[in-house]
Amino acid sequence: MKCIILAGGYGTRLAEETKLKPKPLVKIGSKPIIWHLMKIYSHFGIKDFIICLGYKGELLKKEVNYLNHNKNWNIEYVNTGLNTMTGGRIKRVKKYLSKNDNIFCLSYGDGLSDVNINKLIKFHKKNNKIVTLTAVKYKNPKGILEIKTNLKISAIKEKPIEYINGGFFVVSKNVFKFLKNDQTIFEKDCLPQLVKKKQLMAYKHDGFWGCMDTMREKNELNKIWKSKKRAWKVWLK
Repeated sequence: MKCIILAGGYGTRLAEETKLKPKPLVKIGSKPIIWHLMKIYSHFGIKDFIICLGYKGELLKKEVNYLNHNKNWNIEYVNTGLNTMTGGRIKRVKKYLSKNDNIFCLSYGDGLSDVNINKLIKFHKKNNKIVTLTAVKYKNPKGILEIKTNLKISAIKEKPIEYINGGFFVVSKNVFKFLKNDQTIFEKDCLPQLVKKKQLMAYKHDGFWGCMDTMREKNELNKIWKSKKRAWKVWLK
């Protein structure tokens, strides 16, 4: 099975780092975050990757090739454009999937988790929908208001824990019917259509999940990596 990694965005919310390099090359410990992500997948036997390049793509390709010096991974690099949206990037790599790739994994290049990829794939196959996403717990940093139609507040939820889209998708080939062009946003254009057609499933993961959108999140991930916990390190070596 192949894994498509979305690694072409500008990473503007992490501008302190991404002025010089693409976000997937920002380091957690001594290795870029994309290395950690690929180690997670390869632990579960997925070693064929399609990396969607964009912003500073050649730099990312050079660095990942260096990290893959033992050729443990089979990597296809695809220039999917500087300003292409997430759905458009996925659409552009369709031709790199073989006839036998009826389903594939899909991940953002800036998220980490200890989700069991094999169980996720099994869940997807069992439910036989077009897309399965990994739903992860997220503590909303702000209070949430429940407002009735008469504008009266019925409840205040202080920093509620909610499930959000944590990425780590398993996707069936039929998804390409819902990806129109380069400006298609996977999350806003494609997934809502799948919801309406009852073709989107959520695999609940209550373990570790973290993303790296800001410097604060980058520092948190580095702190975890330096600790004994190393929450997403599912591989042995």
